[in-house]
Amino acid sequence: MIVNGRTEAAVERAIADIRATHPDAALRGRPGDLGTAAGCDALFAAEPQVDILVNNLGIFSTGDFFETGDDVWTRFFEVNVMSGVRLSRHYLPGMRERGWGRVVFLSSESGLNIPTEMIHYGFTKTANLSVARGLAKRMAGSGVTVNAVLPGPTMSDGVKSMLQAAADQAGTSLDDAGVAFVKAKRPSSILQRPATVDEVANLVVYVCSTQASATTGAALRVDGGVVDTIA
Repeated sequence: MIVNGRTEAAVERAIADIRATHPDAALRGRPGDLGTAAGCDALFAAEPQVDILVNNLGIFSTGDFFETGDDVWTRFFEVNVMSGVRLSRHYLPGMRERGWGRVVFLSSESGLNIPTEMIHYGFTKTANLSVARGLAKRMAGSGVTVNAVLPGPTMSDGVKSMLQAAADQAGTSLDDAGVAFVKAKRPSSILQRPATVDEVANLVVYVCSTQASATTGAALRVDGGVVDTIA
């Protein structure tokens, strides 16, 4: 398994977490900023082929549409969209030649339920859905599947950092702050709390497995029911 992160420290933490439960895992750390073309090229030189690609690099922030400049839009597009485009463009041909492969894009319920306070983010998550669907069709009959997974609010490190100030101000735990956030900002949630990272990862693991051989071109929601639709 190849573990990427933007800093060596982040990669080392991720590897340590994996080895805590899977001590015999074969892991290679490849730090680098995949939100840039140069960062992707460095990864390709070190790791020319993979069988499973999980495009989960992403950034988020809130901001009023009328105060969000071109630099922010461009940065979000490069990191959230072009990282997956570049990686898929490089690795998919090899998967097709070998007759097997898995590509997963981490989109978001915000790609369907665009938040007014995060339009620049929601747009990139919608783009992930378009790229994933188009690539699935491009790989038709090849043995390679391409899917998108759409988490809802999730207690990732980034969300925890965002909620910490609210938790401190209210004198509550991070978990309580997470519940309050979901009820206030995503009131359509059926789960009524943020998901854990493991709950999201469980769906990603399935889509990457041999058991998911007939699942391709799909937008698979693990959003706690935030998107109010039966389809």
